[in-house]
Amino acid sequence: MDSKRDLLAQVFERFAERECDAEPLYAALCRIAADAPELLALVRAAPREQRRPNLLLAAVHDRVLAGDPHALASYFPSVGGTREVDPALRAAFLDFCARHAGALRDCIAHRTTQTNEVGRCAVLWPALRHIAARFGCARIALLDFGCSGGLNLGVDRYRYDYGEFILGAAAGPAVPSIECRLEAARRPALVEAAPWAICERLGIDPEPVDLDDEAAVRWLRACLWPHDGVRRRRLDLALQIARAQRWPVRRQADCTAAALAWAAALPSDTLPVVFNSWVLTYMASDALASHVRQMQALVQRGALWLCAEEPRLAIGAPGTLSIATPKPAGTLWTLVSRGAEAPRYETLARSHAHGKWLEWLA
Repeated sequence: MDSKRDLLAQVFERFAERECDAEPLYAALCRIAADAPELLALVRAAPREQRRPNLLLAAVHDRVLAGDPHALASYFPSVGGTREVDPALRAAFLDFCARHAGALRDCIAHRTTQTNEVGRCAVLWPALRHIAARFGCARIALLDFGCSGGLNLGVDRYRYDYGEFILGAAAGPAVPSIECRLEAARRPALVEAAPWAICERLGIDPEPVDLDDEAAVRWLRACLWPHDGVRRRRLDLALQIARAQRWPVRRQADCTAAALAWAAALPSDTLPVVFNSWVLTYMASDALASHVRQMQALVQRGALWLCAEEPRLAIGAPGTLSIATPKPAGTLWTLVSRGAEAPRYETLARSHAHGKWLEWLA
């Protein structure tokens, strides 16, 4: 790759090469954007931590889902498009972005990618089962830090098919079913040591998604990739459950402070579990460092921190990770618990970013 080429253009090219193997449309759009200064300029409207290809792609997808009968829509299966990538795509993409430049710039400047990917619950659920067994707790309080619409709060309402066995809720037409391929030799425990339950749930986010706001929910759909009908159907079912249950989701300017206050207010017989997934990667370095320090202090007071992030943000001391087989980058699931003098770090699992495969390590 040309070292003199615009760095943001290189990011788009790498994204097309490494992340879009299952989405040829997005691979093509990223390569077009890499050679289009006017599109890169749109992305630079975002805060530095958000200047990523998937934000531009989601902003464009959102405009497509809004119903513009533009030629670009014919390439998007999410709105019924059946057209494959062809030479006409470039002109259609550039024209669409020029037509919607103002709306795209505003969206990119003020929104964040919020997939609220319930597929990650295929790892969250066995992780919570592991926590309940290991710490002998009957009552778990779950805080989803950076929760978007709070759909992962419904982790116990989903069904998980691992091929060899099934966990979670019983099958039914209104129950999201998440398929997850098991890798390597280890397996999560199939038998629970004792009865336990999630007795408290809370989602916090600086900009939570209002599930009663159709435009806001459209943004969740826009953050899904257009060819992935499985994730769209799963999202729709999870939305129905969340709307029926009305688990609390709160807007918090300082989510770290809110997490500390939440844990302090819980009954003594309830174990606080603070969970985040693909949230810390979007935090500025100084805010991230402060958050980690405060979470470590919270852990030393008895809470648990379950951190699911990309490997470059692995939480813990060097040498705590043991991977049985090589995999794409994916997600590392780290459990942080109270230690004698400092927090204890344990890598529970490695998984696909959307929960398509799981390598259990605990």
